Order: sequence, then structure tokens, then C-alpha cells
Amino acid sequence: MGLAVASGRPARHSWPQLRRLVGSCGTWRARSPAPERRRPCRAAVTPWLCPGSALHTARPRCQEVPLTCERYGLRRLPFSRLSRGDVAFFEGLLPGRACTNPEELTACNVDWLKSVRGCSELLLKPKTAAEVSQVLRYCHERNLAVNPQGGNTGLVGGSVPVFDEIILSTALMNQIISFDPVSGILVCQAGCVLEQLNEYLEEQGFIMPLDLGAKGSCHIGGNVATNAGGLRLLRYGSLRGTVLGLEVVLADGTVLDCLASLRKDNTGYDLKQLFIGSEGTLGVITAVSILCPQKPKAVNLAFLGCQDFSRVQETFTTCRTMLGEILSAYEFMDEKCMELVEKHLGLSNPVRGSPFYVLIETSGSNSTHDEEKLNSFLEQAMTSGLVTDGTVAVDDKKIKTLWSLRERITEALTRDGCVYKYDVSLPVGKLYDLVTDMRARLGQSAKNVVGYGHLGDGNLHLNITAESYSHSLLDAIEPFVYEWTARCNGSISAEHGLGFKKKQFIQYSKPNEAVFLMQRFKAMLDPKGILNPYKTLPSSP
Repeated sequence: MGLAVASGRPARHSWPQLRRLVGSCGTWRARSPAPERRRPCRAAVTPWLCPGSALHTARPRCQEVPLTCERYGLRRLPFSRLSRGDVAFFEGLLPGRACTNPEELTACNVDWLKSVRGCSELLLKPKTAAEVSQVLRYCHERNLAVNPQGGNTGLVGGSVPVFDEIILSTALMNQIISFDPVSGILVCQAGCVLEQLNEYLEEQGFIMPLDLGAKGSCHIGGNVATNAGGLRLLRYGSLRGTVLGLEVVLADGTVLDCLASLRKDNTGYDLKQLFIGSEGTLGVITAVSILCPQKPKAVNLAFLGCQDFSRVQETFTTCRTMLGEILSAYEFMDEKCMELVEKHLGLSNPVRGSPFYVLIETSGSNSTHDEEKLNSFLEQAMTSGLVTDGTVAVDDKKIKTLWSLRERITEALTRDGCVYKYDVSLPVGKLYDLVTDMRARLGQSAKNVVGYGHLGDGNLHLNITAESYSHSLLDAIEPFVYEWTARCNGSISAEHGLGFKKKQFIQYSKPNEAVFLMQRFKAMLDPKGILNPYKTLPSSP
């Protein structure tokens, strides 16, 4: 087995020698075929106005993203319509932070995937929970629908209006309230950007317990509202365990202060769990208390090639056994994913020619100890034939370069055309079978069918791209993908939530009794249904 260093010339090295070469991003490989080339297709978004608008009369000529209500043939619920008097009230309440400018509203009305579009005419930017309370109290009295919005990085249409709901942005609620370096507990407002929180914590010797590809834009409040999973869940668990307390404003303006900073509190019902994963339908999260782990002193990253998915699974079993407590992430992606990030983003795959790739991260407190464990694992994986080629990085720059191959797959997919995204939980042994079956089912009607995700969590991201949106293609995908998942006792949403796109399919993962109870919670906390309507729960017959 040869090792190719910076020059690309083969040489023989043991795994300990490879470990010393990682400063130059040493790579060992068997072959490097050229990736397949396809013509890129990009989507565009232009401004719009809502049909029947009372505030604006002109419409732009070009609309690249159809209105959600028109594409899906939806009927607007009987909420009040925004009046000039309403706008005047909000302008008085939030001077300079009540926006009716169509150009500024454009980005807030379209989701990140450019797949759904609302026609809100008002964007509100409160700075405090008290202001959110006043906004919701007024909207509750006037029966005005509200769309809470964080960084607008959601992938199921849950973060943008369906019709003309008022957009309530947390963008200016971005203050860190406190951090205790002894307990590692951070308290902050909901609009804090995940990456900025992590940078702040790193200066204190800590990190956030979650990491996402959208970390540069997503808000912690939105992360909690969708119960985001991400890349560190294997090591640090879900937000249901790390979030200690929440401050939430209910639909009628009531401020629910459960912003506890205690790891133990066994007094009554754990109300915060109602709002984690509720996607803004039960209340607006305005502040979060979260337990943060210490920053690891030693981080290593291995990017490896496997010849089939069974070896991807065996590699995970082996590394979990041999790496133990230092294993912090185990991601997999297929070769189609790598082709797309190379073609659309210009990234370079250092390990080519494999049908599957795995990205393994270790993090710990002793670099010598971690290196020894990683070297032993890599040597075992290579000699047993589990992996055929790979590269290892230890310095921050090269680690970020390797992580970008995984984190930017979603971005590459959006440049490949219209994307149909599915985020499912499955038994690990069946994880990639869904991708294989979907490819066979769709044939040439799809441009690309790819699979990647968090194998350690049993979480598959199935993505299908096409030149443009097609009802017939959607009908071929749904409900097949949900039926397939249900037969394997999986979940139709592992970490993205249900939002607008998946709400009608909740019965594939939850019994009718559970859905009915959820609807009762919704009716109790939001009797008028003004918070993020048309989302999460199925419409009544």
C-alpha cells in the first residue's frame, strides 16, 4: 500500500510514520479516477409581492420561486389581514425595526433551499423578550398569524411564511447573558449565531455541544426549536439533554421563564421539553441555558475510502471499539456527494476512487494517547481491508478543509438543481438500502440520488436532484420514502423537523393517539393557532 504525500509520489510508510506526515496532509491511495462531469444548474430568487397586497401594488416581472400557497393549492386560514393601523402600531413599538420594504423582505420570505416562498409584508426585529411579548399579545388580540424566524437555514419549509404571516425575527436578540466557567453553563438570547457562540466559548476553554454545517448563520433558538442534531451528537448527545432551561413567550404574550441553570431540577413537569423540537408552533424561544463541554486539547481527523457500505459499517464498529471515549464524529458520504462538491464548489477530494467515504474525528485531552489509539485503529482498518485509502489531519486549517467536504454537501446539492431532501433515522444495517432502492425506482427521472449522514446516529440524508421541480417526480418519491422508512421502524425526520413539507406524513412515525395529544397541546397553548401555522402538525380533514 503506497502513501502519496504533497508531491503525489508513492512511498511506503507505517501508520506511525503516516501520523508524523499529517502536517503536510499525507495521503495514501490506490487509484485516482477523474470525477464525472455534469452541467451545473443554479437557482435564482427575485423579489415578489403578495397577491391582494394592501401595502404594495406593483409586482416584479420574474418570479423564480413559486408561491407556496399556489404551488401546493392551499387555502388561507381565517386570520386577520395586516392593516396600515397594524403597521403603525409595530413601528411605534419597534422604531426602525418594523420593516415593510419588499427588497429586505425578499430573503426572509424564501427558504435557504429556494423551494418555498411566502408573501409576508412585515418583518419585525425585537431585541428583548418584553418586546416579543408585546408583539404576540397584540397579534393574539388582532388574530394576526406570526412566523418566528431565526437564521432561516431550515430544510423543511418551517422557517418562512406560507401566506402573509408576520415574520418575527430573532436576529437582534443576540446577547450573551452569562457564562459560568466552573459549571460550563451558557445563558444567551435566542438570536445568537451558533458559530459566534462557539468562538466565544473557545476563548473560555469550552465549545458548544452541537456543530452544524449552517453554524455560520443558524441561531441557537432555531437549533433548539428544531431539536437540531448535527455533527457532535455522537459525542455530546442531543439538545434534549444539554439544554437546561428556556425562556419562551407564549401565543398570548405570556413570558414563561424556565431559564434554569441547574443540571438537576426534579420539580414537576419538564416544560422545556415541550418547546424543544416544537418548531415555533407552541411558543417563541427567546433565551436558552445550555451545558457546554470543555474544548478538547487534541483533535484529529481521518478521511478514509471504503469499497462498499458493509465496510463502512464494519469500520464504524471497529473504530467505536478501538477509539472508545475519544471518538467524537463518524460521518459517511457516497462518491456522488464527492463528485458534486468537486464540480459545483471546486473543492478537492484528497481520496478518490472509492464508492464510499468516512470522516472520523477524535477529540480528547492527551494528544499522545489519542494518536496512539488512532494509529492502532488505522493500522487495523488498513490491514483488515476495511479501508483502502485515506488521509489524516491534525492542524486546524487542514481539519477545516476536510470537514468542508462533508459540511458543504448541502450547498453543492442546491447548485445541482431542484433538491428533494429527506432526513430519516433507520437501523444502521439498512441505512444505505434506501438510497439504492430509490435510485432503482427513479431511474433517469432524477438527475442525482445521493446518500450521506451521521452513521453513528443511524441518520441518513437522502437527496434527489432534478433540473426543475416536478409533481410527477415528487409523486414517485413520496410517500414511497416514508412507507419504506416505516417498514423498517425508522423515523421520517431524524433532525430537520417536519416543518411545512413533512407535516402530513407524521403518521408514518407517530401513532394517531400521539398526534391527537400533540394537537391538544397546540390548542391549549395557542388556541387561535397564530404561531407558525400550516407547520409541524397535519391539517384537519
